[in-house]
Amino acid sequence: MTNKNKLSHRFCVAPMLDWTDRHCRYFHRLLSKNALLYTEMVTTGALIHGNSQRFLQFNPEEHPVALQLGGSNPHDLAICTRMAEETGYDEVNLNVGCPSDRVQNGKFGACLMAEPQLVADCVAAMQANVKIPVTVKSRIGIDERDSYEELTHFIDTVAQAGCETFIVHARKAWLKGLSPKENREVPPLRYDVVFQLKKDFPQLEIVINGGITTLVQSVELLEQVDGVMLGREVYQNPYLLAEVDSVLFGDDSPILSREQVIEALLPYIQLQLQNPEMRLSSISRHVLGLFHGEYGARLWRRFLSENAFKSNSNEQTLLGALNLTKK
Repeated sequence: MTNKNKLSHRFCVAPMLDWTDRHCRYFHRLLSKNALLYTEMVTTGALIHGNSQRFLQFNPEEHPVALQLGGSNPHDLAICTRMAEETGYDEVNLNVGCPSDRVQNGKFGACLMAEPQLVADCVAAMQANVKIPVTVKSRIGIDERDSYEELTHFIDTVAQAGCETFIVHARKAWLKGLSPKENREVPPLRYDVVFQLKKDFPQLEIVINGGITTLVQSVELLEQVDGVMLGREVYQNPYLLAEVDSVLFGDDSPILSREQVIEALLPYIQLQLQNPEMRLSSISRHVLGLFHGEYGARLWRRFLSENAFKSNSNEQTLLGALNLTKK
């Protein structure tokens, strides 16, 4: 065991393509200082051959923050993991769970569950020259290869390469016939499988993902596993994060109101809009769900959706939307 893992995975916000960019993560950090945040998945090819600075950029306020990588070449993954550490990320996570066709064609994501030794080789190479932990996010199986024996073989093989933390989406993935969206909803949730993993691998940190929508549910799941990861629910109802620190981490700091969160976001917006290519909508799209279930939520969303993309929109636009939420 490497014993590198000093991060708390008690509550994590899932890596979500096109959603969890640096603006989203900055906003989420205003709501919770303890949640572990993840980037969107970045491919090794994009980092090695593309604009690595753009893909790796994050705000110091985001810590603790992890970079999720997609790839299957141990050498390339090792290079990118070193880049992540040098940039200041707290963890690198290897995607072994995404089922999209594009990901399969690149030979990464969920299809890698069929090749445990290759994943182990990747993890070993990634960890060889860095001090930050390397974690793996997987499914409970793929296609017809969904027996518990195959899952434990995968976990055991990768753990022997030095991975101590597994984030497990409690559904299997169908690599053919289902879209990525359907793969998040159609295969049944099997929390019992993830619970059994924790019993059979007590020395590993097991984090459960899939279908979690409330902190009450999170507390119940934490009786069986080490951590929970929420994705779409946090994005669509971000104010859920406001109670994470008190409910799950015993932090008695004052909980910010929705209005206080927006006020805290204003200086960041002013700073970002100094870039003439930046539009308010790049930031405001992440806060559309802040008033989910509250008075004025629809007016808030509509006002921002209709105005934030305009070239002259700024922090005052956000304040204008905020006024619509007041009774």
